[in-house]
Amino acid sequence: MKVGILGGGQLGRMLLQAAANYTVKTYVLENDDDCPAAHLCHHFIKGDIKNFNDVYNFGKQLNALTIEIENVNIEALEKLESEGVKIYPNSAALKIIKNKILQKQFYQQYQIPTAAFTITNTIEELKTQASFLPAVHKIGEGGYDGKGVQLLHDETHIHKGFEGASVLEKMVKIKKEISIIVAMDSKGNTAIYPPAEMVADPVLNLLDYQISPAIIPEKTLWKAEAIARTVVKNLNSAGLFAVELFISDTDDVLVNETAPRVHNSGHHTIEANYCSQFDMLWRIILNYPLGNTKPILPSAIINLLGEENYNGNAVYQGLQDVMQFENIFVHLYGKTITKPGRKMGHITIMSSDYKDLTHKAHKIKQMLKVKS
Repeated sequence: MKVGILGGGQLGRMLLQAAANYTVKTYVLENDDDCPAAHLCHHFIKGDIKNFNDVYNFGKQLNALTIEIENVNIEALEKLESEGVKIYPNSAALKIIKNKILQKQFYQQYQIPTAAFTITNTIEELKTQASFLPAVHKIGEGGYDGKGVQLLHDETHIHKGFEGASVLEKMVKIKKEISIIVAMDSKGNTAIYPPAEMVADPVLNLLDYQISPAIIPEKTLWKAEAIARTVVKNLNSAGLFAVELFISDTDDVLVNETAPRVHNSGHHTIEANYCSQFDMLWRIILNYPLGNTKPILPSAIINLLGEENYNGNAVYQGLQDVMQFENIFVHLYGKTITKPGRKMGHITIMSSDYKDLTHKAHKIKQMLKVKS
């Protein structure tokens, strides 16, 4: 079977590492022929995943396609689907998720709980929504990894908003932010991973570290799992989805966003769960039974981000010391150049003791620095 991946970054790299367990020919489309996934696939094609012709010509030779990022050419995927190429997730689901306005309207349509929102198209229009503040302003398309998101606490911050179609989302008082990864096969069967609690870097607006399984009350867990499954069922597509949810200070569970792909919040599953999120996606694409999502041990993930004021060839300061810890798994993404805030890798920590997890997470964050 010939399977293509649109995008050759770290997610594509990890998907290809999992593909080694299966009889499959892998293809990657990416603009950078020095990307992390380039040397791991059977066939690398240089091209733009946002360009119709590049995506269509890449995909027409394949049996199936998946993505590592949703910012892809949907029209090309629609044409490929009409010609019999399987897309995971399908183009209809991607079209909804790719556009944050359509995504919020989807939640509204299916009565999926989410923060109150309104749509703006210009800064001038945004100024008329001052009574809606504090709020989060999200560009409709193109935002990723904290880009395209602005926190607007009051009217003095309105100038930071976006021109163009955007979502203005009422700010919620959050107790915890969790992510639940849901797998769905072509028959509509689902498998749900235990939730991961995500702790964000307040400056970079990126995942700082996470703990899984998240420690939340049983009733809240049931509610979150039911909501996550409802999201995926109504998207009506086989694939792997990370449903990001807020638990408010009043214990309401609200959907923040959905990612239609393997996700940073599921990286711990490589070592900490019986079936990793990457293996699960291959099972879905190849029409195998869904895997076992149960955890082997609780785990924590630390993102390795490029340090401020360092640009150039990456140097991992403290790596030797960190690797002496027990049950520590280091994943470097093969990026030779570091810059401030760039994702360079992650570390998974496993322990039966949650206090031990958080202690080691904070200790390793202080020890290991990506510099140049």
